[in-house]
Amino acid sequence: MRTAVVLLILLAVAAVPGSLLPQRGVASDPAAVPLFYRANPDLAPWLDRLYLFDVYSAPWFAAIYLLLLVSMTGCVLPRCARLWREVTAPPPAAPRRLERETGHTSLTVPDAPAALAAAAEHLRSRRFRVVRTDGEVRAEKGHVRELGNLAFHLSLLVLLVGVAGGRLFGYEGRVAVVEGSTFTNIASAYDALTPAPLADRDGLEPLEFTLRSFDAQFETSGPRLGEPRAFTAALDWVTPDDSGTAEVRPNQPFDVDGTKFFLTGHGYAPQVTVRDGRGDVAASGPVIFLPQDQAFTSDGVVKVPDARPTPLALQGLFLPTAARGADGVDVSAYPGLVNPALLLTAYSGDLGLDDGGAQSVYTLDLDGLVEVEGDDGERWRVTLAPGETVRLPDGLGTVTFDGVARFANFQVARDPGKEISLVAALLLLAGLTVSLGVPRRRAWVRLLDDSTVEVGWRHLGRRRSADTDAAALSAAIQPVHHTHPESTT
Repeated sequence: MRTAVVLLILLAVAAVPGSLLPQRGVASDPAAVPLFYRANPDLAPWLDRLYLFDVYSAPWFAAIYLLLLVSMTGCVLPRCARLWREVTAPPPAAPRRLERETGHTSLTVPDAPAALAAAAEHLRSRRFRVVRTDGEVRAEKGHVRELGNLAFHLSLLVLLVGVAGGRLFGYEGRVAVVEGSTFTNIASAYDALTPAPLADRDGLEPLEFTLRSFDAQFETSGPRLGEPRAFTAALDWVTPDDSGTAEVRPNQPFDVDGTKFFLTGHGYAPQVTVRDGRGDVAASGPVIFLPQDQAFTSDGVVKVPDARPTPLALQGLFLPTAARGADGVDVSAYPGLVNPALLLTAYSGDLGLDDGGAQSVYTLDLDGLVEVEGDDGERWRVTLAPGETVRLPDGLGTVTFDGVARFANFQVARDPGKEISLVAALLLLAGLTVSLGVPRRRAWVRLLDDSTVEVGWRHLGRRRSADTDAAALSAAIQPVHHTHPESTT
């Protein structure tokens, strides 16, 4: 047990870097580790060599956990077997020197066998486990305390197994879905997917859903103007066996057979149509812009690699409620769609999409690109309201701001050990409560001779039962003395 306790403390200490340092594979903050690398270029590689950005999947963390599991198994199972034997064992015989026990007393009775019978009956009525022999009564109460002890120790082992199951077979992911778009639960559809070592990437829960609508409500007046009030994502979902609708809100996930979709964020996706210099539609549809502040000032990129005569890229800033700031800079004054505006600049040239390297859809690599200039030789800039169209310089095409859709960001989690861990945690609390709250005690009533019995008690724990138990037992025996009243002449 001491070994298990030491390993448990060591595991807690080993988990501390996972709380203090950014971790890879966290779906809610996938850029945390790259940002740490950028801010600490000298320190980060050394931390990475020690697996401090992957603490919970590090070899040394897994070794501690495995040793703890083995130690707990070797500690708990034999202890549980002993506890079970204690639970099922009958009350033991009275000690040879009963006068050393708590509450010892000797009672003189006219009929000792009848006194033993009365004591046995009284103890049974008090829910004691009773064994009666020719010369004594043995009783014990509080065996449920050992059952609680047994449940507590077993739940520790089950809890470790449940946590290990989640870390080995579960997965986490992140996906942004635009209104009207459909998400299919396959690995390639995720923006980020972090499977556990034994998770089956090809065996994800078969389902798809369409984000029918997303509703966001904000405070419209007063000192809390713009604060969020309610978010609701309405889904139409389909599985091989069923279909239906669902509403997802913060802390109210969409759950399909243990795969949960949590609503963790939202934003705007301006709908843009780009026609190239030949008048052909080169790109059309909603483009997700990422929020940058509480007023949902959002930035994003529209990449148009198929435009002719040259590929195009648009870098934009979306303002849900456009206003001119005190410094003359356009800002968003409110997170709701009151006065939407789309600010754009343009680039032409090689977007770098043909070299096979990975690129973020939310950022633009300016290497190989040329900034598009206006007729005045300055950077080309434009501000569009919904429905407006602008022509690009040098015959590069046109851009139309068709409107605005919303998108919802979902964090997806599957933890097959979660239910096991929950049951184990409840069992642990129940077992601990019972083992600490229920006193266990033994009582003996022994026949000394035909007219004398002695009574002794033993408390098997720190919590003592009330003294009324001993008084009640003595009172149950003593009335036998009064069944023969004195005769009168």
